[in-house]
Amino acid sequence: MPSPGDTLPETTMTTLNRRQLIAGTTALAAATVATGCSRGDETPIQRPAGVPLSDFGAKSTAEEVTAGIDLTGKTALITGGNSGLGFETARVLALRGATVIIAARTADKAREAGAQIPVKTIPVALELTDFDSLVAGTDEVRRLGMPIDMLILNAGIMALPQLEQVYGLEKQFVTNHLGHFIVGNRLMPQVQAAPQGRVVVVSSFGYKWAPPGGIEFDNLSGERDYVPNKMYGQSKLANHLYVRQLTRQFEGTPTTANSVHPGIINTNLGRHFPKWQLAMAKLIGWTFMKPVEAGAATQAYVATAPQLAGVSGHYFADCNPEVPDGEMENPELAAKLWDVSVDLTKPYLLAA
Repeated sequence: MPSPGDTLPETTMTTLNRRQLIAGTTALAAATVATGCSRGDETPIQRPAGVPLSDFGAKSTAEEVTAGIDLTGKTALITGGNSGLGFETARVLALRGATVIIAARTADKAREAGAQIPVKTIPVALELTDFDSLVAGTDEVRRLGMPIDMLILNAGIMALPQLEQVYGLEKQFVTNHLGHFIVGNRLMPQVQAAPQGRVVVVSSFGYKWAPPGGIEFDNLSGERDYVPNKMYGQSKLANHLYVRQLTRQFEGTPTTANSVHPGIINTNLGRHFPKWQLAMAKLIGWTFMKPVEAGAATQAYVATAPQLAGVSGHYFADCNPEVPDGEMENPELAAKLWDVSVDLTKPYLLAA
């Protein structure tokens, strides 16, 4: 098998933080883009027909949206569960009685996070840029022999200032999409073994920064023209297209898949920003950023809400479904992305 420094074989590819603070060069532009990511009141929000609405909103917390829900006997696995939104989601699901598998880049990081939660958690190492690690970690989870009721693909990176590659591919695409594609493939039998397994993928309103046409299949290396926001947007679009294709595969079963936009939260996802941008976020972020407790609410809601049983293929923000625009609902693009993702990761999948 290749190593992270290798280039995978050619395939048929011919044809702020998750909530970015800056798109220009001034603090004012940063605030404008950030609030734009939450859409503001000027843009009407379209709701998909037939999907239940909740009474929760942007200020609701993960504890509030799960209040009264008993998760005893259920299991959740959360990537990036050692910090930020992932840790808060893990803490709250454990509070509601779930067995929580905390996935982090190393087992030590997962154990350290679990030690901060009053009930026992299960640590596992899943380094999304190391496909051998994903095989080893998911095999460890598979040996546990338990169904996974909630597979929450939460981890991610953003705004790498310079092009970085893994396996010859742009790193944000590998981390945010392909790594989770492998994890999902290898754990899907356990999700489908649950009475009503749910896959929740953390996307972002940043999908709007994706390039024209959605996915640059002829530039997945990023070498032609690397633009940090564009590549991030492409990976977040890929997150939702993955959900759309999973939904097609789950048709006729109780298993569901949905994506979420958490909002604008000052987590360590923005750690690659220049220091002055981070300083501005610390200074004025309170004016438009959600606290982590509210940022984790939408993924906790989608993972647990009884009224969402059977709801699949949708995009949620502020604990309610929305109809995204652009290429997010493009079934042909979703199918092509799936095929290309299989080609790129085939040696690491359960079935080619």
